[in-house]
Amino acid sequence: MAVDEELEEKLFEIISNVGGAKSSFIGAIQAAKVGNFEEAQKLIDEGSKMFIEGHKVHAYLIEKEMSEAGLKTSLILIHAEDQVIMADMFKTLAGEFIDAYKHIHAKK
Repeated sequence: MAVDEELEEKLFEIISNVGGAKSSFIGAIQAAKVGNFEEAQKLIDEGSKMFIEGHKVHAYLIEKEMSEAGLKTSLILIHAEDQVIMADMFKTLAGEFIDAYKHIHAKK
């Protein structure tokens, strides 16, 4: 049931990068809520960079799985996959929330 060392390192790279991205996207929503749209955009940009780094590792693992016998399923692998999906979803939601908060703040 052990995950090999290289795979484990790559999975934690994904978790770290996309987890940071998700936090940035949540921070962007919070900044927009109080009308700080410049900070919100900065956090979206930072989160996007982190997400891209995590996604590069994710793509590497997909390519590796295609060229080899496959990756051994583990809880860490499932967690990494979940984090990629959640970060991507939060990026989309952050954009929608920021737009909504801009409309709300414009009417004040």
